[in-house]
Formats: sequence, structure tokens, C-alpha cells
Amino acid sequence: MKVKRKIIQIDEERCDGCGQCVPSCAEGTLAIVDGKAKVVSDNLCDGLGACLGECPNDALHIIEREADEFDEQAVEKRLAEIKTAASEAQPATMACGCPSTQMMDFGKKSPCPGAAPLTVEKLSDSELSHWPVKIRLVPSNAPFLNGADLLVLADCVPAAYPDLHEKLLKGRAVMMGCPKFDDVEGQGYIDKFEKICRNSGIKRITTVIMEVPCCTGLHTIVRKGLAASGKNIPLEEVVIGRRGEVISHCKVA
Repeated sequence: MKVKRKIIQIDEERCDGCGQCVPSCAEGTLAIVDGKAKVVSDNLCDGLGACLGECPNDALHIIEREADEFDEQAVEKRLAEIKTAASEAQPATMACGCPSTQMMDFGKKSPCPGAAPLTVEKLSDSELSHWPVKIRLVPSNAPFLNGADLLVLADCVPAAYPDLHEKLLKGRAVMMGCPKFDDVEGQGYIDKFEKICRNSGIKRITTVIMEVPCCTGLHTIVRKGLAASGKNIPLEEVVIGRRGEVISHCKVA
């Protein structure tokens, strides 16, 4: 039976298929289909809008229109289907469905007894402990953020700073983004860092940017998110020069 009620509407022109909205919907209403977020069925949406704050592109809105009534039994069936699909999937992927965003926790590395010995110069060990790393793709409730020492990098830092893995990345969870080319004008990134700071038990945050002016926006985003969370988390800010030198390293009160 159709009734006039509140329901989610998705602006496909704004939606980039990042999938951040999908985990926020407790009813399993949303899915990524052909690279866009879709409402699976009107009767799964309760119209409360819990997913709205996760969209970095402001593509989700609550409207009022004729729609099937909200059906709790249909929701239970849908959630059971999602759980079954997740348990059968090997490996499980994140909501956006892209293989490159498959969530991974690398943990401690162990040698592979069947691997052939390297005949070239030995590569340094990577200190990266998880995947994904892009700010846009890391869910605010990602398990590797729980109790983490968080490193927030501007995208160009790994190319410029030669000691990144040994001196900055080791023992930390990392998130990366570009304050110039990512969509940081809205509240998306600020809201994400607010949720991370409030809910993940973050122990410390270190933001690292390049010396160029456009990079300073990353410091601002993290500061605002931390302030909005109301948490007292130690914050350090590092600036790297174009030639890879550490220009400044300071603690923020």
C-alpha cells in the first residue's frame, strides 16, 4: 500500500558511488548499482535519514512522496540476505564494490616458505597495516581505527618524504587525501573526522602536509572535526618541504 511519507532521494548527478552511505543505513536500503547509490526498495527505507551525513557530495536528501509503507519484516529479510552474502563472499568487499577498496587488515607479516628468494636488491618492509587508505573510502567505523594512533597525510607527502614508513607510518593507521582536489568545501570530511574522533577511541592524531598553501586545508579539516567531537585528543601537525625535509613539527593545544 502506498502512502505519502518521507523517504530518501538520491541525486545521481552528484553521487560518485563511493559507498559511504551504505553502512550507515541500518535497514540495508542502499546499495551501489552500476557505480551509483540506489534505493533497493521503498519499503526498506524508514525515512529517518541516518545515511545523510556520510555523503561527501550532498547527493542524499529526504523528500516527501507517495511510496510503499515501511515494512519491518522486509527489512529483516533484507538484512539476513546481506549477512548471508557477506559470509559467503571471499574476500568480502566494501560497499562500493570496487576491488581496490576491499577492506584489509594486514596485521603482522610472516615469511612465506614457498616464496622464491629475491635475486634483486631487497626492498624495505612496508609499515602499511590496512587498506583502504583514502579519506573518502575509509568508513568512519573501520575496525582498524579503533584505539588507533592516526596519521592523516596529504596525497603528495609519500612522494616527497623518503622516511615516511619508518618515521611516520610505523604503528599507525593512515588516511590520505588532497585538500585541493577532494571535495572539502562541504561538511563531509569534517563530519567524518568528528565521528572518528568521537567513536573510535583515537589515541593521537598527526596530520602531515606539504609546504604549499593549498595543503593547509587538511590541517583545518582535522582541527574542525576534532573540535566538533568534543574529545581531548593530542594533535600534532607536520609540514614537509618539496625536497623531503621536515620544515615544522608542532603540537596543537
